[in-house]
Amino acid sequence: MVRARCPHCGTPVEGATDAFCCAGCETAYDIIHGAGLARYYEERSEFAPRPEPVAGGWAAVPVDTLPGGLCEVRLRVEGLRCASCVWVVERVLEATPGVTHAQVSYATGRATLRWQTGSTDLPRLAQRIAALGYTPRALGVEARPDRGLLLRLGVASFAAMNLMLLHASIYTGWIDTMEPRFLALFQWTALILATPVALWCASPFFAGAVSGLRAGVLHMDVPIALGVAIMYGHGVVTTIRGHETYLDSLGMLVALLLAGRMLEARGRRRAAEAAVSLAASVPHAARRVTADGVETVPASAIAVGDTIDVAAGEEVAADGVVVRGRGHLKRALLTGEAEPVEVETGDRVEAGTVLVDGNVSVRVLAVGKDTVLRRMAAQLESAADRGVKPTTADRIAPLFTAATLLVAALTFAGWTIADDVSRAIPITVAVLVVACPCALALSHPLSAAAGLGAAARRGLLFRSSDALLDMSTVDTVMLDKTGTITAGEMQVTDAADDVLRIAAALERNSIHPIARAIVRECAERGIALPFASDVRETPGVGIEGVVGGHAWSLRSGGPGIVNLLYPDGRVAGQIRLADGLRADAPATVHALHARGVNVVLLTGDHEVAARRMAAAAAIDVVLADCDPEKKAEYIRDARGRGRTVLYAGDGLNDGPALAAADVGIAMAGGAASSVLVADGVISSSAIAPILAGFRAADACRQVIRANVRRSVVYNISAVAAAAAGLVNPLVAAVLMPISSGLVIRGAFRVERLMRAAEEA
Repeated sequence: MVRARCPHCGTPVEGATDAFCCAGCETAYDIIHGAGLARYYEERSEFAPRPEPVAGGWAAVPVDTLPGGLCEVRLRVEGLRCASCVWVVERVLEATPGVTHAQVSYATGRATLRWQTGSTDLPRLAQRIAALGYTPRALGVEARPDRGLLLRLGVASFAAMNLMLLHASIYTGWIDTMEPRFLALFQWTALILATPVALWCASPFFAGAVSGLRAGVLHMDVPIALGVAIMYGHGVVTTIRGHETYLDSLGMLVALLLAGRMLEARGRRRAAEAAVSLAASVPHAARRVTADGVETVPASAIAVGDTIDVAAGEEVAADGVVVRGRGHLKRALLTGEAEPVEVETGDRVEAGTVLVDGNVSVRVLAVGKDTVLRRMAAQLESAADRGVKPTTADRIAPLFTAATLLVAALTFAGWTIADDVSRAIPITVAVLVVACPCALALSHPLSAAAGLGAAARRGLLFRSSDALLDMSTVDTVMLDKTGTITAGEMQVTDAADDVLRIAAALERNSIHPIARAIVRECAERGIALPFASDVRETPGVGIEGVVGGHAWSLRSGGPGIVNLLYPDGRVAGQIRLADGLRADAPATVHALHARGVNVVLLTGDHEVAARRMAAAAAIDVVLADCDPEKKAEYIRDARGRGRTVLYAGDGLNDGPALAAADVGIAMAGGAASSVLVADGVISSSAIAPILAGFRAADACRQVIRANVRRSVVYNISAVAAAAAGLVNPLVAAVLMPISSGLVIRGAFRVERLMRAAEEA
């Protein structure tokens, strides 16, 4: 008899035909059809959750204001059951007047919404989501645990332990010739205990199997549900007849499968958390310098422009620049480098880094979500929210399930002919349970999540796992010059010691880039600085003061030239400066060449300067005097010749080239437009993270291939052993979650492979 159901949520209803169970479901149905999304009901693999009233308080949730009159918010959506749920939520929101962007991640349950100010608001959008049957929550509000699954696991575990004890008594009783009345008592008690396990505890597997078959999808719930049904049906018949049952195996099977489902979900969360855990090291307090001394305040109370003191062993509470003192800073959290680096006046420091020795005073330049550490975490979180392209494993999993069902049918027929039905049933159940194509599907997203985290810890943040994996196919790297292979800061190229000595004395307390370059050069030459008095710095003009009893001034002498002047304006000497090559550029280019990657310098600078810098960085191919469109044209031409191109740049003019490349990498300190259009962002002042990206992509590909091979070998061997009668249903229930566990464990090999590649 066909039961009438609610067309939206599937709740049974009274009557001969389907009807809505409540006004909420009817409203959701109308919304979906009104948005032209009726095919959702044909393609979904599970019923939608029943709509509930949306919780209040959305007007108080903070919303980010973007340029162009846009608002943006990120929130969590609970109740997503399949990819179709994500599809319908995104499409309904995008069809809402005023909404310009809606993205929902099935993996994390997080949504990013963007809308035009005045056209709609967050409470209305939250109500829209709730009307579909899903529960919107503000980020930071913990999701309710799946108590239903936990309760099912508890009941199944309790029943399984008692079933094992009862059957141990039965098996012992058979050896000692148990009286029939006690045997019947134990068997019927076992059946009573097994009934809620089969009919209620295992209901998620039955629901998943039915909804999948209704949608024309074969997934792992189908053979599991079939195995549980066969085992329970066999137990009912054999209990009535007084023959041997396998209800103990049924109880333990369901308990193990439910436990495996919970552990698998926990493993996925941990793998994802590994990619977005960079913001865990910011201290909760800091020592702020005031007119009256130093006070200890919460880190949240620090503002831009404050000065904080950091002592040896302390963590820096905010991004800033050192204005006094020196020491060694451990930046492993941001760069992955364990070796501390020296910092002194004028050097930038980041929140979360640790001062190993010395004492410094830091003028705060960024706090909270504006710090490098928090931006890295936010970008990684955004990357984790994005989905991945369908993989070969995703496509073959349904075929593998179909093959498992076919093998199970042949096994049942073969053992029935060779022995009898009672022997064929447990063997067939073992075949159905031991197969695990879900391990194939898990390999790609878990390995990619681990790769995102490994690359981020080395200073390269990807916006999606697809961009990371695409790096493994890159054969041509095109680099911009200024701010990419060069340091983006001035360095002294020519100056007499006596001129440099006076200039550095005047500039020693200035934080201007030219001043920092002059003072740094003086320190590298070992020149002792005299005392300067009456120093006055005029922004945009220069600096002047008294050194050695004489008045001096520094003024610009043209691009890259600083003049030291006498009081009457005569030039006493000149200091020439230029943008210097990044220290790690030659080694990075050499390592890329060793990989067989072609490296090209693609710059808008003139030919002579470009070739001089290319020679210093060991780059052979130079394309100079390129405007933004010409850069993009060169990249499109290379791609047209079958090349896979990575482009790295930082300027406003690099946007078209970053968009044209297969993989675009921006420097974090560059123009905002280049950062927004890029596939990845280098957060440190180096280009070595590009090489780390290659290694992370290689490690991910290696782990994915290994996991796929391991899963295929496991499934073929386990199914063959089960079909041969060598694996009973209980052992099969243990093996299935172990297969998924091995894939989860394999994902964490990405970091080890990265370290091995770095040490090689």
